[in-house]
This record gives sequence, C-alpha cells and structure tokens, in this order.
Amino acid sequence: MKKLNKPFLGLILIAFAFMNFGCSGVMDAITNIQRLQFKLDKVTSMKVANVPLSNFSSISSIGLLDAANLLAAFTSGKLPVSFTLNVLAKNPNDGTGGTKQSSAVIENLAWRLFIDNNETINGNVGNISVPGVGTSTNIPIGMSFDLLKFFTNGNYNDLINLALALGGQNGSSSRVTLKVKPTVRTVIGPITYPGEFDVIDREFRGGN
Repeated sequence: MKKLNKPFLGLILIAFAFMNFGCSGVMDAITNIQRLQFKLDKVTSMKVANVPLSNFSSISSIGLLDAANLLAAFTSGKLPVSFTLNVLAKNPNDGTGGTKQSSAVIENLAWRLFIDNNETINGNVGNISVPGVGTSTNIPIGMSFDLLKFFTNGNYNDLINLALALGGQNGSSSRVTLKVKPTVRTVIGPITYPGEFDVIDREFRGGN
C-alpha cells in the first residue's frame, strides 16, 4: 500500500475536521489558539549554591556565612543556580471578541531560556489550562543549571550580581527571554505553533 505524504495527509485530516465539526468550529479552534498570549512575570525562589538570594538587594547585603559559601562554590568551579520563572498566559476568548468563550489547554509548551541573549537550558511543561476569562494564568517553570557553564567569562561579582538582578529583592525578568513553541488542544486535535516566538517581560505576545 502506498504511503501518504505528510502534506496530503494533513489535507485529509483538515477535510475530515470540516466534515465533523463544521467550518465555524474549525475556524474558531484556529482563531482561539492564535489569540493566546504570554508574558514573563517575576523570578522567584532564587538560590545560588543553595544560598537563598530573594531577600538580598546587593552583594554587600549578603551575610558573611552565605557569602563564604558562595565564594567557595565559585572557586570550586561550579556555581549552581535554581529559580522559578513565572510565565503569564492570557486567553482573551471570553466571548466578547466574536468567538465563543472557551478555555485553552496547552498540551505542551516547549521552551528555551536566554539570559542576556545567551542561550542556556531548554525543556517543556504541559497540561496547562488557561480559562477564557481574559485574565492571566501563571505557569511556574523551575530552572536549574550551572551559571559558570554558560557564563565562563564572568567573575564572581558579575555572576552574583546577575543572580541578584534576576531574583534578588529588587530583581526582575527584564534580562530574560523565553523562546516558546506551544502545542494546544483543539476539537480537531493538538495543533503546534509553526515556529517559536519570544516571551518577554514588557508586554503580552502571541505567535500570530
């Protein structure tokens, strides 16, 4: 039996969807996923070498014992960092934009983490429900890696100041970019965005 190529198979699936769900149902599904938007929120639970930094605003405010532990980790050649990057997802499908009110389920959110334009780690999270009420849903993403692996030219002060700028007392996610590629559940099956798009802290963005 001759195998169907992927484009042809895709056309068959779309035709099947139109027959079963109707033109309006298919178009609503496509429109709904295009309207999903994302934005970076705060970095929380920042730890470097197991030292919590969330309550510190500068290197000079770090206590002697904690500072000694940080310096010991740095001189050993490893500076493990862990934190939670909070991503806000907004689903405007509340029934006021011409489409039916509907929730969105993100089956998979593939991501790549950039800090100061340097690519670090990647991963994915899934099964995220974003109600169609026009408000934001928080997606906490746990991050864990070695700062020295990705910032080899940084000295001790540079790296600790970077961690404080991200997740310290006055920290923000302004130096972070998350490149994402969502897969969203629809009535015609999971639909994956055709490409990545940037999620930043300044504004909500979508992939359309």
